[in-house]
Amino acid sequence: MGILDGKRILVAGVTMDSSIGFAVAKVAQEQGATVLISNFGRALGITKRIAKRLPVEPPVLELDVTDEDHLARLPELVREHVDGLDGVVHSIAYGNPETLLGGKFLDGPWGDVAQAVQVSAYSLKSLAVASKPLMSEGGSVVGLTFDATVAWPAYDWMGVAKAGLESTSRYLARDLGADGIRCNLVSAGPLRTLAAKAIPGFSDLEDMWGTRAPLGWDNTDQEPTARAVCALLSDFFPATTGEIVHVDGGFHAMGA
Repeated sequence: MGILDGKRILVAGVTMDSSIGFAVAKVAQEQGATVLISNFGRALGITKRIAKRLPVEPPVLELDVTDEDHLARLPELVREHVDGLDGVVHSIAYGNPETLLGGKFLDGPWGDVAQAVQVSAYSLKSLAVASKPLMSEGGSVVGLTFDATVAWPAYDWMGVAKAGLESTSRYLARDLGADGIRCNLVSAGPLRTLAAKAIPGFSDLEDMWGTRAPLGWDNTDQEPTARAVCALLSDFFPATTGEIVHVDGGFHAMGA
């Protein structure tokens, strides 16, 4: 028996098998869940190929969380495979690395900043609202963040977007709580994903974790983060919402 036996889980934003979303889908299946995954555009074909590498090949839905039509049809697409959802994972973020990252904070143009905030923060609300008709009491929404309480080297406007994500999660916890739906985030340390490789200066973050995380940190191992996400999707945290669970080897608790 797994902690997600009988659960129906949508993991939105799975591209490569090195992504956190892929690791979440894998652990969720291993813990007994029926999993659906999503992507859109040119990445959709990649996702369909990557899906075959999971223990059980899941349905792949087309979902652009910035497209109102996609969001409106999500319940219909999900019901082609399962009769509802018990959990939704938001594994989605984007900021133009050429204009918003790598020391470009003072020059970041509003158009690109607006896109980063919509895709990385506002979309958590969009996905939660689109999924709400499929969910009942006990449901769980889980997103992924990177500690937005401080300013990081190179992260720039994505740090601002993550701060928006963290605030969005708290307000969702407030407004979904009456329906018995939880909303939490997992704050992972730096992981060598496709998105991370696009951040100029990302190696500086990796180097800090290597020397300051008391439990150590393996930036190629997504499983600890995926396990935390699955724990929050399970029934083991029935009274926890609006929380940010750190999976960073303890780095966040150290002063220097």
